[in-house]
Amino acid sequence: METGGLPLELWRVILAYLHLPDLGRCSLVCRAWYELILSLDSTRWRQLCLGCTECRHPNWPNQPDVEPESWREAFKQHYLASKTWTKNALDLESSICFSLFRRKRERRTLNVGPGHEFDSLGSALAMASLYDRIVLFPGVYEEQGEIILKVPVEIVGQGKLGEVALLASIDQHCSTTRVCNLVFMPAWFSPIMYKTTSGHIQFDNCNFENGHIQVHGPGTCQVKFCTFKNTHVFLHNVPLCMLENCEFVGSENNSVTVEGHPSADKNWAYKYLLGLIKSSPILLPAEDNEFLMSLDLESRDQAWSPRTCDIVIEGSQSPTSPASSSPKPDSKTGSQEAEVGSDGERVAQTPESSDGGLSPSGEDEDDEQLMYRLSYQVQGPRPVLGGSFLGPPLPGASIQLPSCLVLNSLHQELQKDKEAMALASSVQGCLIRKCLFRDGKGGVFVCSYGRAKMEGNIFRNLTYAVRCIHNSKIVMLRNDIYRCRASGIFLRLEGGGLIAGNNIYHNAEAGVDIRKKSNPLILCNQIHHGLRSGIVVLGNGKGVIRNNQIFSNKEAGIYILYHGNPVVSGNHIFKGRAAGIAVNENGKGLITENVIRENQWGGVDIRRGGVPVLRSNLICFGYSDGVVVGDEGKGLIEGNTIYANKGCGVWMMSSSLPHVTSNHVSYNGLYGVAVFSQKDGSGEFPGGHGAQENFSEDGDAILWETELEKEDDPLRRPVTVALVESNSINHNGASGLFVQSSEALQVVTNVIHANGDRGIIIVQSSQLTRVTNNSISCNRQSGVKVEAQCKVELRGNGIYDNRGHGIITKGDSTAVVENDIIGNRGSGLQLLPRSDTKVLKNRIHSFRAYGIAVRGRAKALVQENIIFQGKTNKTIFQQITNNRECIMQNNKFLVFKKKSDTWRLVNPPARPHLENSVRGSSGSHSGQKVTAMATRITARVEGGYHSNRSIFCTIL
Repeated sequence: METGGLPLELWRVILAYLHLPDLGRCSLVCRAWYELILSLDSTRWRQLCLGCTECRHPNWPNQPDVEPESWREAFKQHYLASKTWTKNALDLESSICFSLFRRKRERRTLNVGPGHEFDSLGSALAMASLYDRIVLFPGVYEEQGEIILKVPVEIVGQGKLGEVALLASIDQHCSTTRVCNLVFMPAWFSPIMYKTTSGHIQFDNCNFENGHIQVHGPGTCQVKFCTFKNTHVFLHNVPLCMLENCEFVGSENNSVTVEGHPSADKNWAYKYLLGLIKSSPILLPAEDNEFLMSLDLESRDQAWSPRTCDIVIEGSQSPTSPASSSPKPDSKTGSQEAEVGSDGERVAQTPESSDGGLSPSGEDEDDEQLMYRLSYQVQGPRPVLGGSFLGPPLPGASIQLPSCLVLNSLHQELQKDKEAMALASSVQGCLIRKCLFRDGKGGVFVCSYGRAKMEGNIFRNLTYAVRCIHNSKIVMLRNDIYRCRASGIFLRLEGGGLIAGNNIYHNAEAGVDIRKKSNPLILCNQIHHGLRSGIVVLGNGKGVIRNNQIFSNKEAGIYILYHGNPVVSGNHIFKGRAAGIAVNENGKGLITENVIRENQWGGVDIRRGGVPVLRSNLICFGYSDGVVVGDEGKGLIEGNTIYANKGCGVWMMSSSLPHVTSNHVSYNGLYGVAVFSQKDGSGEFPGGHGAQENFSEDGDAILWETELEKEDDPLRRPVTVALVESNSINHNGASGLFVQSSEALQVVTNVIHANGDRGIIIVQSSQLTRVTNNSISCNRQSGVKVEAQCKVELRGNGIYDNRGHGIITKGDSTAVVENDIIGNRGSGLQLLPRSDTKVLKNRIHSFRAYGIAVRGRAKALVQENIIFQGKTNKTIFQQITNNRECIMQNNKFLVFKKKSDTWRLVNPPARPHLENSVRGSSGSHSGQKVTAMATRITARVEGGYHSNRSIFCTIL
């Protein structure tokens, strides 16, 4: 446009008065005029779009207050809708006449209404020709018989929507028809308002009330901007149908039923609809900054972020902070000597060193007093998740998650998973897009090999949103499903498909319910604030549940039972009012690389025949225990980081034969691992353990048990005794391992370090508990304590630098064989009255106390041990002189003679020896296994002040 002309603002004012044909002509003048016409989008194009009686707001019904990206483009789509229904005609402007002489003809307009040429729709159709336009003027038209459409026509209501009502039953036999701006009601003789079996029907801006619409394949339909009030749309074997921007209200049954496999026969409209779908913008998101938001522990109840990069610890007291778990030193005495309790246990008062190690030497030692000091170093294995979980949880601190636990956006997941991308891009059967389903019984029902795709819809205040059964497949993208009176999405009888990017919340039952061999892919959804569980899998249901956020549900975030066997990976499950994941009633599942945090009950709860594989998860900040293995629970618990839960790290029953291996259990408020027995009265589960949901739909849930699914699982290794193996158990508030069990137990190759009470305490063990090849170091009290009437074998362990005794036992059948008990604050080994102990081939050293102390009438066989002297004024061995039940044979006592003396742990090297121990099934988790030991301990005399460093024993 010439610069000497009128200002652009004035041109826009002038052009705003032009009608549509004039705007089109002006846009053809030149490039400048074309751009000027486009610039009228928010003014003239908006007026044209909203002023058309046949048009509704482009974002109706879900977002009527949101402006479209382009009003011109929205008006263009409305305008073209009246043209595209005739695309099958080869020559619309020619009549069928002589092949050489074709005369041009125009479409007629037939007017129906009072004062016009026709008084009923039936009479106008009798006179209509191909593609004529029939206009119904305001009024109510009731047809007394069924109308048969034999020629393609367009039926349009004149005036505003609602001014023209049609009570009729129409059966379409022609190739195509368009109906616009009408209110449909059923005739008195049939509930079917419209039916087609082979042709294409296009509904635009219509209302349907209290009737049925049926489309049978190879027939097709395109429905836009329509309202369905208590109306059922039935689609049978349709190859392709489109329902866009529609509202379904008050249905007494399903609003839309898609039944049968898409027909192989296709009419002319199939290619047209397929091209229209591919050319329209899809709802799959491009990656942008909003998917990189972080989620802290104060997760917003109403707003959720699709991606979690770090965790911020709340400002409450840590469950293992010094204020809650560390005994305070006595300021009056100022003594850092170990205090002796009533049972002979030494309780240290020395403050912890920076790494949880404890200095065995007091700072107020007399200068003249000599001590044999062994220089060695202790270090626990690193957790699988790196440095963020090595230290204590500090209020307000941010914990960075490793990349394997960070949620991906839906775009990233689809790029990685080609099968999911193929499902998301597929179009078959029925496409339902940007519709609103509300205030009725059911939303969409897909059955008998049906196919349906749902994008950007809202389902609210229904009994259920979507049901998929009988080998049907659904694709659900970016839908909102909330306030359903039952489950939001329900799959059964081998239903499947893709459920991705949906927001599912505030439903009365489960957000997603998977049963009877259904196998969907559930990806990148937000499932939250449900009145029961987030997802339930039962009755041989399967599925892949990946990369979802599941939070603030009243019951378990994911509930697996009755032979359900899903793959659960990469999810963030948090702030639930019950367990994060519950596996009950013979449920299975592979549960891997999830972040399970801040749940009221156990992070993972396994009981009543549940047998999952729980691997490489982060289970943290729970208000109860990290993992609970209750009555008859089984499974493999491997390679998990169980961190900063207020209860125990792992709470389990030995009778259930769990296999707990290669886990990092640290900074939990109570025990690191607690082992109970079904027979010892531990059936009262803490925190509501054992609560059960009723997932029956048509009867009792127990019926699902009849559907057994027998298969060998290569991920599980047969276990005949409860096994705690190759774990790192450190810095927990109470003892590292607590045992109160009447069944056998094996504790093998664990690192039990710097816990707030004892390393291991065994208070009941009527059958043999084997403690083999463990490193037990730097715990606040004794390394191992065995109570009366317990059967325990301690073999091949390294017990170093504990504040109390190395081992203290009251057990009536205890074997202490081939252990290294070095550098503990109290005695190396203390045998209490009425104990019966065999002490064979150990190496024992204590800094301040005796190597072995026998209290009262303890029965013992002490044979072939090497015992090092600690202080010069302490004897190596102490017992009552007249105790004939303590037998000493072939022991070697090493007493300090001169400064140059050096003692080495050789033949064998320092324990534990892991190369000969039972190995865990996951050798890949080498970061959690102890791989090397120091091979030398040097003894030397230090006079005066010694180094203030802690004394450690290298095990890694």
